[in-house]
Amino acid sequence: MNTTDRTPADLLRSALAADPARPLTTFYDDATGERVELSVATLANWVAKTANLLQDELSAEPGDRLALLLPAHWQTSVWLLACSSTGVVAELPADPSDSAAVSAAASAADLVVSGPDTLQEARACSGERIALSLRPLGARFPQPPEGFTDYAVEVPGQGDHFAPYAPVDPDAPALVVGGEELTGAQIVERARADAAARGLEPGSRLLSTLPYTGWDGVSAGLFAPLAAGGSVVLCRHADRLDAAGARRRGESERVTHTAG
Repeated sequence: MNTTDRTPADLLRSALAADPARPLTTFYDDATGERVELSVATLANWVAKTANLLQDELSAEPGDRLALLLPAHWQTSVWLLACSSTGVVAELPADPSDSAAVSAAASAADLVVSGPDTLQEARACSGERIALSLRPLGARFPQPPEGFTDYAVEVPGQGDHFAPYAPVDPDAPALVVGGEELTGAQIVERARADAAARGLEPGSRLLSTLPYTGWDGVSAGLFAPLAAGGSVVLCRHADRLDAAGARRRGESERVTHTAG
């Protein structure tokens, strides 16, 4: 663990320097049968491309607010880390099923990133709108949503390395989750504390079924394993998996800890 890291983006850079080939996020969607595994290097590449998209194509600046209308998903993790890289504040809705609240969050944001189920609410944003299909392998929409940039179309052509135009302030707001605003430094501090409380160590594999609607979900699903030098098995729609299937997954993925 590098004690000088003060933002989530710093944690990712340290993980990349330590062991770029190790798994960082393994994602399952039990509604579609999707499984995707991303190494530190692969996730970092997605983050760099997304950060370049934010900074250069969407003209996002430090302090801008981005409504992140996505479920617990590997691409949500990419966006969280890309926001940290650029100084953009990511705001996750506390209740994605509350259409009025989601629309209000989008309306107040400078930019919005939406999955396929929240496109109508995302249209309340008067700024840039980005849509993700959340289809397996990060595929594009069969028909691009009107008024949105299709993330899967735009991100592949972005640069593989990212450098912010201005250094990111670790004491500036970085994330709003569960109605609470956190700075980058607070995210790192809490992630380290959570990792210690869960007994996470380098090489630990944490399986999480928690949604990204509160701190516990984003901590277990991304920040705590990243801070500990471990990895996460992130499961969406895990309620569709029976007990025997869940047990087999734990064994095959060499899970050491669970959250959910």
